[in-house]
Amino acid sequence: MLRWLFILFGLAAIGAFCAAALPAQTPGPSLNEEQRALVSAREQSEKARQRSNALRRQAEAATNEADRVNGEAAALAARIQAAEADIRAARARIAIVERLQERQRARLAEKQGPVVRLTAALQMMTRKPTALALVEPRSLNELIYIRSIMSTVIPEIEQRTESLRSEVQQGEKLRTQSARAIASLNESQLQLTQRRKQLSGLEANERVETLQFSDDAGLEQDRALALGEEARDILDLMDQIRESGAVRESLARLDGPILRPNQNGAEPAPSPARKANIANAYRLPVIGEIVTGLGEISDSGYRSRGLTIAVDPGAQIVAPAAGRVAFSGPYRGYGNIMIIEHDANWTSLITNMATTNAEVGDQLVQGAPVGRSGQNNPNVTVELRRNGRPIDIAALVG
Repeated sequence: MLRWLFILFGLAAIGAFCAAALPAQTPGPSLNEEQRALVSAREQSEKARQRSNALRRQAEAATNEADRVNGEAAALAARIQAAEADIRAARARIAIVERLQERQRARLAEKQGPVVRLTAALQMMTRKPTALALVEPRSLNELIYIRSIMSTVIPEIEQRTESLRSEVQQGEKLRTQSARAIASLNESQLQLTQRRKQLSGLEANERVETLQFSDDAGLEQDRALALGEEARDILDLMDQIRESGAVRESLARLDGPILRPNQNGAEPAPSPARKANIANAYRLPVIGEIVTGLGEISDSGYRSRGLTIAVDPGAQIVAPAAGRVAFSGPYRGYGNIMIIEHDANWTSLITNMATTNAEVGDQLVQGAPVGRSGQNNPNVTVELRRNGRPIDIAALVG
């Protein structure tokens, strides 16, 4: 009777051991989402680097100082966005590695547990000394059965311990990958800090030079703020700005006195920033993840007229296309906003900006730095309109 108990006990231990060898099942969508985020961040980083190189070449080929400075600022902003994308990619890599480590630890624990229990069972079964078989004939039979069980179990133990060694090696690889991802994150954060300092210095110099040639900029800024106070809502504000822009352009085309003379009384040359085809190339103003699309209804019942992008705190915001700043400043319920007029009655609206560094009347090249996102609620919304009608940005992003 005792020997059958030994046999059943050993077989039960083997069965539990083999069943525990099955891989742990953990939810997959989270890991898949993190992998998609990594791919998206890498694509954004590569595109930002390509834009930066193109803008730097344009700045080097510029024939006047203003275009060169604007091109350098836009190239720096693109490098900042590349660094921001690198940071997002590094964080996604760290999250993926942590997820894989969690799964690997779970598998290792499941495989180790049965080995420990089986080893304890075998120790208990073999605790009786072999010499007792000489004085107890039944002990010899029990010893034979125990040896038979062990001859079956030992190959299984060797196979499973080999699997455990493989899991340990995989854990070492994951730790190495985690260390590399953390090093990449630290390097990207350092580059981001350095490039932000460079851009701040460039913008400071540009503001000093701009003040010497903007006697009437304050008057235009005041008119824009007055429109903001009179407008009933942001849609009304955009309509009023669009109408005033149409009037201004029609006046500028008339013969006679020019609309905005400079200090020397000469007509300013048309800025290349206004020569842009929105339909061919429109750019999202920030690096991040789109969380709300055109026409989607939020929890509060609000229907989106553009794209809402979840970004990191303090993210760099750039001009999505070349154009002229028509409004820049705080607006009720939307934080700081910026309205940019483009050619052919296209208009961009950027809301929920923490800071703005472009003023009304500024001519912007595509990719020019215009502000930063906030710290507590960094989501940024961008809307594109033509003749006052919302346009799906996703179809135009180049």
